[in-house]
Amino acid sequence: MNKDQSFSIEFARREDLPDIVDIYNSTIPGRMATADLEPVTVESRISWFEDHQENHRPLWVLKQKGAIAGWGGLQSFYGRPAYNGTAEISIYVHEASRGTGTGSRLVQHILNECPRLDVTTLLGFVFGHNEPSIALLRKFGFEQWGFYPRVAVLDSIERDLAILGKRVDDVEGQPEQ
Repeated sequence: MNKDQSFSIEFARREDLPDIVDIYNSTIPGRMATADLEPVTVESRISWFEDHQENHRPLWVLKQKGAIAGWGGLQSFYGRPAYNGTAEISIYVHEASRGTGTGSRLVQHILNECPRLDVTTLLGFVFGHNEPSIALLRKFGFEQWGFYPRVAVLDSIERDLAILGKRVDDVEGQPEQ
């Protein structure tokens, strides 16, 4: 990771949505980061985007040199009040920025924001064959809390789903070594 590169992380704005969708869609062909099988449209993501703005589960974009290099967000878990302190974390990185620390910066930022958002537990739902994402979350102390064998089918191949979790209510956010 080049520490000399300047970057900023800010709340996603509506005008960022086309880039957010492009980054998301770029992960679909690899069959590692999403269960969507076909590209989504900006129009189909408008209500999703607005829900994030209204439900205290924000989306953030990481910009380098004015361009969006990646985005991350939180999503409510299970939709019932007893789970308000638990959120699902999602991180998506532009193809050109993978392996540059963008994902780590986004995870760190989200961990730092959790106390302000009253989030005490984070969950990551990751395909079992998505080793880079599993490694990213483990770097920050996430552990496997669940495992669903062969629950998804991608291109006629059954895939596992791992659930990684982390308590964040007393975290300073530093990745584990």
